Amino acid sequence: MSAPTDVSPSLISTLPGLSYTDPALFRQEQEKIFETSWIAAARSAELDAPGAFRTLDVGRENVILVRGRDGRLRAFLNVCRHRGARVCMERSGVARRNIQCGYHAWTYGLDGRLVAAPNLNSMPDVDRGEYGLVPVALREWLGYAWVCVADDPPSFEDTVVGAVDHRLGGADVIRGWDIENLEVGRRISYDVRANWKLIVENFMECYHCATIHPELTEVLPEFADGFAAQYFVGHGAEFAEDAQGFTVDGSAGVTVIPGVVEGHDRKYYAITVNPQVFINLVPDHVIFHRMYPAGPDRTVVECDWLYLPEVVRGGQDLERSVELFHRVNQQDFDACERCQLAASSKAYASGGVLVPSEHHIGAFHRWVTDRLAS
Repeated sequence: MSAPTDVSPSLISTLPGLSYTDPALFRQEQEKIFETSWIAAARSAELDAPGAFRTLDVGRENVILVRGRDGRLRAFLNVCRHRGARVCMERSGVARRNIQCGYHAWTYGLDGRLVAAPNLNSMPDVDRGEYGLVPVALREWLGYAWVCVADDPPSFEDTVVGAVDHRLGGADVIRGWDIENLEVGRRISYDVRANWKLIVENFMECYHCATIHPELTEVLPEFADGFAAQYFVGHGAEFAEDAQGFTVDGSAGVTVIPGVVEGHDRKYYAITVNPQVFINLVPDHVIFHRMYPAGPDRTVVECDWLYLPEVVRGGQDLERSVELFHRVNQQDFDACERCQLAASSKAYASGGVLVPSEHHIGAFHRWVTDRLAS
């Protein structure tokens, strides 16, 4: 797959159609992008008790996150060290004391250490530490557990924190939203019949906004001009003068997050953290998307709406703020599925073009091609 090239002063080329459909290329992306990057795996607070676990696919690997009896969150490859069976088959749950493989009953502590196996006591030469579950790098930030299955993970500060700081135009700007202490008010999972890159590209630009997002452009009128907030470093899209909040009808939202200071209090910010996180910031809530590619033409997107704890627990009305971006998501994912349907056409074999308001997507395309070439 070749990198995009300039085709005119106004237009630059996209990735070729094959990059959205080819199973072999998808496997390369799993290996060279998703298995070497930091992936947002779960909301940390949802794994709140000893033994609470969640499993997820990261590239071609399956990972288990589990809360230890010491309160620490850990991650391991979900593979028994005996004969390679998947240890934990459930997506989530609570392990009472240990994690046991259902094949030969090799049993692991919540810290990953091998604690028992049939006839293990008759094999005193077996190092239980050496045959524990294989650990996976884990960091907690913004209230999420991020994992990287690479043997030598990249710098979290450079690739994740740095991406957020760069987009917002300054270090620690995101702290104002206090995301780690917000609570999930709503979660919606979308099964999108489209390649993961189409979803990233769509999220990054707003050339389509005037066409398919009438509710969004009513609240953020500058989006009707085609330039997304992400086109400019540090830029937040201004609310319409008559919009009281980031809601489907422009009415007032819920309690504003106290740390959102003047200058951010009537703006919308969008952030992409490659390869699978989108963060939307508005004064009274945060919308946090996590993408999980399931195939070259299928992506599962899990979207959290995060609010102040007192908003969620106090029963404030979340429907109008949830409905706005739920509609945006549905509109976006429909557009991505339209692109997927045509990606295999000979008319798109060489790809398409990006207009000036989409040129920043070219940087994402170069990021993808550079990772695949490494």
